[in-house]
Formats: sequence, structure tokens, C-alpha cells
Amino acid sequence: MVLNLFPPWYVLLHLSDLVDSLAVAMWMCNLNLYLYIQPMSPKEKGTFEDMAKQDKVRYEREMKNYIPPNGQKKKRFKDPNAPKRPPSAFFIFCADFRAKIKSEHPGLSIGDTAKKLGVMWNSSAAEEKKPYEKKAATLKEKYDKDIASYRTNGRVDTASSAAADDDDDEDDEEDDDEDDDE
Repeated sequence: MVLNLFPPWYVLLHLSDLVDSLAVAMWMCNLNLYLYIQPMSPKEKGTFEDMAKQDKVRYEREMKNYIPPNGQKKKRFKDPNAPKRPPSAFFIFCADFRAKIKSEHPGLSIGDTAKKLGVMWNSSAAEEKKPYEKKAATLKEKYDKDIASYRTNGRVDTASSAAADDDDDEDDEEDDDEDDDE
């Protein structure tokens, strides 16, 4: 600060001069800013608009032949009709237990809920994970069939997918019956 450069007695004697010079400096800054922001005449504006149009044409011409460097790839188009990848066993587990965690701990954030689910998954025994892994495997098989059909035909066979869904439901019911017998 300017005031720290002067001894206190000097500042008291010449305070009015310092304030006046500060006011003059602020007025000059405002004047420069005012002159800088003044609107352009249409003629001046036209020259800049012409330059912008020429630059846009140049940019579009260069981008037609642009090849990205080796480390970068252009974003690939994703077909909305392509079959979606199946969830993993952990995600199926999360879908079952997320509501339970939320009801027990309603104030948890999304990240904290995911951490709790991860701890639960890691601490659960292999036998507890087995039904989720089995369901994930059946969903993966169905996905593999759907993706093979999609790659050959360009679309998913909805009839075979619906039949596979029905088969999965029947398998689940049989598994439930086996669990009841035990």
C-alpha cells in the first residue's frame, strides 16, 4: 500500500493531497473504461464481422480434413437400439439392498450409501453372493445372445428376448422352490 511507504506524521499532514490524488486516479480509470466500452460505429463493427465470417469458413474447411492425434479418438456413435450391457452381480446386490440401507439411514448421501453397500458386499460370504452371481451369469448369457443377434441382423430379436425372459422367470421360480424344500 502507498500509505505504508510514508511515516505516520507525513500521512497526517498530507492526507488531503493523497485523497485528492486517489480520486483523480479513480476518475482517470473510469474515463479509460468509458472510452474502452464505447459502442462501435456500424462501419467498424462490419470489419470485425467480416473477419469473423472469413475465420469461420477457414475453421470449417480445416475441420473437414482434421485427423486427431494418435492418443485421441473421435467419439463413436452409439446405437440406441443396441442391447444394454447386463449389470454385474454387485449391482444386482445393490439393487436389492439399497432400499434397506436408505430406510435404516435416511440421511446418507449417494456416495456413502454406495460405500456401505460395498462394505456389505465385501464382507458377505461366497454362498451369500452365489444367487447374485448366478443371476448375473444368466443375464450375461442373454446379453451375449442379443448382441450376436444384433450384430447379424442390426436389431435385437424381441421374440427370442421375450422367450429368454420367460425362461429366466421359470428358472427363478424353480430356484425358489428348491430353497423352500431345504
